[in-house]
Amino acid sequence: MLKEFKEFATKGNVMDLAIGVIIGGGFQKIVNSLVNDIIMPFISVFTGKIDFNDMMFTIGDTSIKYGSFITNVINFLIIAFSVFLMVRYINKFNKALEEKAKGMADDINKKLEKQPRFFKKLRKSKKEEDIPAPTTKVCPYCLSEINIRASRCPHCTSILEESIENVIGEQLKIEEK
Repeated sequence: MLKEFKEFATKGNVMDLAIGVIIGGGFQKIVNSLVNDIIMPFISVFTGKIDFNDMMFTIGDTSIKYGSFITNVINFLIIAFSVFLMVRYINKFNKALEEKAKGMADDINKKLEKQPRFFKKLRKSKKEEDIPAPTTKVCPYCLSEINIRASRCPHCTSILEESIENVIGEQLKIEEK
């Protein structure tokens, strides 16, 4: 369990998340300063020098600080808009990279199509490739590998009565596995 936790904690995604949280905390302090020290005093000029942090009403012994809530909503909106702009920019950048990679792959394919037949054969998948004819077979008595045209096993001297077609069929079955 400790080993699994170590693997989890050292994976790239967890480290990226940790770095994001640390940077986000620093960014939050900057936004709080922007809102509390610049935006809210600027709004106070238009609202008659009202300090939003002091805005509250009391019900019984409980104070409801709606001014602080308004300040926090403004903080959230600024942070959310900043993250939106960042994600939008990253998505645009990733899309451009994908298009460039696709264009490069298309260029390579076009160049390979112009190459001689030898290179075209290299591009074929294994299913399309011609399977070479086997040159060896397995002796059914001692299981040694011998020449496909042998009629007697050189290892155990057994007489082999199998036809070449049966051996080729067996070899193909073995290769498919």
